[in-house]
Amino acid sequence: MAVTETRRAGSASPRTANLAAVLRALRTGPLSRTQLAARCGIAKSAVPGLLTDLAERGLVRPAGVLPGNGRPSRLVELHGEDAYALGLGIEADRLSALVTDLSGRVVTELAATVDVAALGLQRGMDELACLARRVLPAPPVGVAISVPGLVDPVAAVLRLAPALRWRDAEIAGLIAARLDLPADAIAVDNDANLGALAESVAGTGTELFYLGGGTAVGGGFVSGGTILRGARGFAGEVGHIAVDPSGERCPCGRTGCLETKANLAAVLRAAAAPGDPLHDPAPGVEGRVAQLKHRVRRGDQRAATAVHELGVALGVALSTVVDVLDPDVVVLGGYFAELAEWLVEPVRVELATRPLGQARVVPSELGLKAPLRGAAYLAAERLFANPTLVEEVTV
Repeated sequence: MAVTETRRAGSASPRTANLAAVLRALRTGPLSRTQLAARCGIAKSAVPGLLTDLAERGLVRPAGVLPGNGRPSRLVELHGEDAYALGLGIEADRLSALVTDLSGRVVTELAATVDVAALGLQRGMDELACLARRVLPAPPVGVAISVPGLVDPVAAVLRLAPALRWRDAEIAGLIAARLDLPADAIAVDNDANLGALAESVAGTGTELFYLGGGTAVGGGFVSGGTILRGARGFAGEVGHIAVDPSGERCPCGRTGCLETKANLAAVLRAAAAPGDPLHDPAPGVEGRVAQLKHRVRRGDQRAATAVHELGVALGVALSTVVDVLDPDVVVLGGYFAELAEWLVEPVRVELATRPLGQARVVPSELGLKAPLRGAAYLAAERLFANPTLVEEVTV
């Protein structure tokens, strides 16, 4: 499927806006022409022409008829098997790539264990682009990159990522050049924001706070399907909520921040003595968390205490989040999801002590892959916002 250059921002015609409205409506499932007109606020007489346009671009197809009495209504559905969205993930110890079609079905995915900080920015981008080329069957309709740090989403710049030792990294431009794509085809966002987006799309909740754990701790809040970013795009940075006034000093200069208790390295230090194999970075986050789970299950008291204390610390921080944001659901993501059987209850107990602590607490069903799934969804948004990016198919 050929993808054309995007138009300048703000230049979309009314027809393009209507095409986008129809395509977005079909993202929820097959609909009839009458249903599309009602849902999109478009005259029913205009819908056939819009559907013909989308069909000629290879984006929609017939989907049978709507059962019922009287004249049957023909259904239409997305036909996006040849339109690819690319989600890319950057973590301290791993690079990953995921391709989905327009319906969100995973086409292919690949990951590589690597010390990203040691590679540096330029070599890191080389490796990420190489991974992208290996998974892409054709040029993508959009690309989104998940990163563990402070992101300016408008400029698509990673402002600060301590775990990577990157600052003011113009990731969108670097990847665009390596993949021969326009820079505006590339979006960059914080991994917790994308994890929250993925959970929202999966139906976990409409007012949802996502807390992701890894080499750092981050949060993202989705309200009504929209990521709430704050004035500078840095909302959700909960890692520096104080949870232990007598705790360790944080690199931010304060004492007892959640970051000092809940990043994976801190939990592993609490769970095992120096020199223990649990501290070997070679197995990556997944491997080390699997080892920690095994120790807790077999009755290792030090490991069990470390995980319980983690749950209490998360509960203290999340009680502040719940008081301020009033989410319906709190999702434990990242490596927290892998330890959910021991973390959910301490968090619930802590929230129950607060007058506003009524949010449900659930583990992420997407686990460590939630940010990458969110990135792929965000990448597809470029086409859903402007279906004319795809050229008409000549039969």
